[in-house]
Amino acid sequence: MSTRRTILMAGAASAAGVAVPGRAEAAPDRELRTILREIDPRRIEAIVRKLVSFGTRHTLSAQDDPNRGIGAARDWIFAELQRHAAASGGRMTVEQQSFIQPVAPRIPAPTRITNVVATLRGSVTPERIYVVTGHYDSRVTDVMDAVKDAPGADDDASGVAVIMELARVLATRQPNATLVFAAVAGEEQGLYGSDHMAQRYRDAGADIQAMFSNDIVGTGDAHDGTRNDPRTVRLFVEGVPTSETAAEANVRKSVGGENDGPSRQLGRFVKDVEPDDANVRVIWRRDRYLRGSDHISFLLRGYPAARFTEPRENFAHEHQDVRVENGIQYGDLPEFCDFRYITRVARVNAAALWSLAQAPGTPKAWSSTPPS
Repeated sequence: MSTRRTILMAGAASAAGVAVPGRAEAAPDRELRTILREIDPRRIEAIVRKLVSFGTRHTLSAQDDPNRGIGAARDWIFAELQRHAAASGGRMTVEQQSFIQPVAPRIPAPTRITNVVATLRGSVTPERIYVVTGHYDSRVTDVMDAVKDAPGADDDASGVAVIMELARVLATRQPNATLVFAAVAGEEQGLYGSDHMAQRYRDAGADIQAMFSNDIVGTGDAHDGTRNDPRTVRLFVEGVPTSETAAEANVRKSVGGENDGPSRQLGRFVKDVEPDDANVRVIWRRDRYLRGSDHISFLLRGYPAARFTEPRENFAHEHQDVRVENGIQYGDLPEFCDFRYITRVARVNAAALWSLAQAPGTPKAWSSTPPS
């Protein structure tokens, strides 16, 4: 890590009242400690179970049925976030960000896709924005099957529960920078919801200084006989920036900057501010092999972004029809989630978001003279 980057991270973390390696340890500030205590596993469980109750949340499922399908889930999420916003004194606003996705891979006909976005305006530097997402669509074995039950408890009601609980707890606070809590759709069909959201920010020239996707954050137990790991959450961060230009690549090669990209620095910061009961395991990759999540939509636009996910996955419990086969239960069911684990992931997110929002923002340019 460069000296200037190290100084920036140390200064930002110290300003937020968090520990920095190589420096005298500082406890989280009082407000952050209160925020972490208020994140409630019972509420997180209720959110996951409510989302599962809609039967399927497939992107191509019903949008006008009040009880089943992605439309019912969308409307419930929107109402809940509006209820949280009502406690914010006007600082939080909620919108349904809808668009028609044309025919595309996994989209056989033009389809309305809707992100539900809650924005908590910063009180000091509102132009500085930090985004956190979970995707509320779900799927079964056949990604085009919009009829079968697709409970999607871990993938990704767990991530939506994280962002909704953060919105509830933080709605009554006044962060210095703007925080965005988004339940995005269309992820399983091709990241369509987050792609639209990220492009809207890019078109508006928004200063997104960090983005986190919470995708498959339901348990530290793989349910495969291996040892449970309830404290660890993986954080995937890319090295060479996805959006790197040829000119930027030449600079990177000349200075050996493969390990110093914005997302890598973001990962280091998250590790520095992790709560005492959590272990953020930073993985130096954009995502898992041949897989991807909504942070990629932001990386493509040049925004620093990373993906939280559980330490190990059991593929019998994601992207599967619900069934029992050879005595094995398949399907993404709530019984395979650990709601205290999801709570721990939410606290990791809260520590990172609050610390970033309360600290100085990312400098826009460096002086040629290193700081003293």
